[in-house]
Amino acid sequence: MGEEQVLGITKLVNWLLAKPALALFGLLHMQPASVQYPIPNFFAMELVVFLFAIIFFLWLRARMSVERPGATQQCMEFFLSNPMGVGVKDLLDDIIGPGSEKHLAIIGSIAMFVLISNFAGLVPGFMSPTAEKTVPLACAAVVFLYYHWQGLSHLGPIGYAKTFMGPVKGISPAMVIVEAVSHLGRLLSLTVRLWANMMVGEMLYMLFLGITIVLVVFVGKHSVLGYGLGFLPVGIPMLFIILHAFESILQAFIFTILPIVYLSFAVAEEH
Repeated sequence: MGEEQVLGITKLVNWLLAKPALALFGLLHMQPASVQYPIPNFFAMELVVFLFAIIFFLWLRARMSVERPGATQQCMEFFLSNPMGVGVKDLLDDIIGPGSEKHLAIIGSIAMFVLISNFAGLVPGFMSPTAEKTVPLACAAVVFLYYHWQGLSHLGPIGYAKTFMGPVKGISPAMVIVEAVSHLGRLLSLTVRLWANMMVGEMLYMLFLGITIVLVVFVGKHSVLGYGLGFLPVGIPMLFIILHAFESILQAFIFTILPIVYLSFAVAEEH
């Protein structure tokens, strides 16, 4: 990891945690990409997201009220349930049905983590950890393991195994292979969709932010053009901030609804 590529927040995290990180690498007999900065940008940003979430939800919990809910509490309630029916609890109730509330904690936590991580890239000096393929892969792996575990728990090992065999016994061996590939495809699809969209979104955001800086300098040197082009230094960043925010919300929504759909298939009595 080159010096110019290391975020300021990554340097701070490494200053605090580099020694225990290097000790852990040594125990695992692994070599970090950089001895000076063993904790990479994406992992440092994950730690920032986790710390932010812990502080935020502890702060919110102390201020929650049934009689007089504040604006922040109402926003979080909107995240869970809203008139449009696209809250996490709404989707669970609509797609899975009775008993879906037990999945709210894990699905809601993943959705919130992805949403905050996506938005982190809008903060100057930060990046979206979901723009690094390792993070979406880890989130997808959690979803993958969770819905299979729920399928095994709900239907039992034999009952869940039958869902891979299809309705026609004669082609059951072939269906097992098809289903196995399909489930692995879900893992790949969840990973690539989130990673690719956030990576491209980050690249475009930084590219046009750089162009904007050039425009600011150019307009500043040409006072005559400044009257006609003065809106560009403000308009271009605002446009891409809005687009990046929309993409962040959209990808978080997709990463919420698809795991719920996979979970509904896993716990369904009949396939």
